[in-house]
Amino acid sequence: MNTAVIYTSQTGFTKRYAQWIAEATNADCLELSKAKTKNMDHYNTIIFGGWACTGGIKKLKWFKNNINKWANKKLIVFCVGGSPIDNPAIEPALKSNFTEAELKRVTVFYCPGGFNYEKMPILSKFMMAIFIKTLKAKKDKKKTDKEMIKMLSSSYDISNKKYIEPILDCINHKDMPY
Repeated sequence: MNTAVIYTSQTGFTKRYAQWIAEATNADCLELSKAKTKNMDHYNTIIFGGWACTGGIKKLKWFKNNINKWANKKLIVFCVGGSPIDNPAIEPALKSNFTEAELKRVTVFYCPGGFNYEKMPILSKFMMAIFIKTLKAKKDKKKTDKEMIKMLSSSYDISNKKYIEPILDCINHKDMPY
């Protein structure tokens, strides 16, 4: 089976997951800018990885614009974000990036990554500083608010190779609709 893992990464977490998936499946691993210039016709499975930003998946538009062209392919999207895997807001946020028809064609996964302020562009650092300041200023903070402030106040890495297992199972599952 020919598989392509295509990714976009701001600070390296999504790239790491893309490389792990590609290594485990002997797939081609392509940064999005290279994939845009490549013919995808010979791939049976196309996997797209983007990073989470305010509930959206970065650079997903390119993938979505090609879904109909890839009618006979297995399509998978993984999103990497800073939230732990058990955050109940993740699933609805992921699904909100797709129409019902797209969700019938695409299998979507979440992989916890983290924050790397050292590699983050200045604008992203600034936006995070404002977000943290807003959380700190909030009256009647809930436990989750306090945990988020603590978590987002410095760089952290919660990525783990174990989170690609459901993606690998999906790739290898022969009865998946595509």
